[in-house]
Amino acid sequence: MLNYNPLHCLPSAEDLPDSDDEPVDNQLQHLIPALLEAILAWLWASRMDWFFGVDMGIYYDPDLPPIVPDGFLSLGVERVFDENLRLSYVLWEEKVMPIMALEVVSHRRRGEYTHKKKLYAEMEILYYVVYNPQRRRKPPLEVYRFDNGEYVLRSGNPVWLPEVGLAMGYERGTYQGITRDWLYWYDEQTVRYLSPEERAVAAEQRATTAEQRAQRLAEELRRLGINPDTLS
Repeated sequence: MLNYNPLHCLPSAEDLPDSDDEPVDNQLQHLIPALLEAILAWLWASRMDWFFGVDMGIYYDPDLPPIVPDGFLSLGVERVFDENLRLSYVLWEEKVMPIMALEVVSHRRRGEYTHKKKLYAEMEILYYVVYNPQRRRKPPLEVYRFDNGEYVLRSGNPVWLPEVGLAMGYERGTYQGITRDWLYWYDEQTVRYLSPEERAVAAEQRATTAEQRAQRLAEELRRLGINPDTLS
């Protein structure tokens, strides 16, 4: 008898296109998830059990094209396969469903509130996040949690995601020299984690403060007749 395993016939990530070839129509659709990824790369630097995809296709059915969120997070997967990194996220290889999918809305709707939301629910992705920076009368951030077969909107800013161990929210900050409202990760006390350049500025300020304290101490020692340069 022939021992046939259909999984052996499924295409691998190397066999599949790594995007849907549809360009983003707003720069924020790339920058916002890229900032979330950059913060995680610093926050979880010692962890190798997570992956954050930006503009990467998720293959959920070998007979269908991928769905391409602006960003998504998976936990319990290898962060890095090898030096070539992931080409796409293939569910029958990863065997782990993303825990969160993110869509950034621009002037041209791309099904964020219709077919994409429906498909993410069918995939049972736990959190579906929609960020619409164009909104003025309604909150720009919507965080849905999959519960009893449907997505239920959760209120607040930021919104705590217990399965992730972080909260997500928006506020004004600076990233790549652009000051505006961005999406950020927060801790359980709603303290915001900084962007890479904000951390650099904060580190520079701490260094300047420490240097100023050292100078004041040296001046005080000299006033007391002590040469600070001779102290070991």
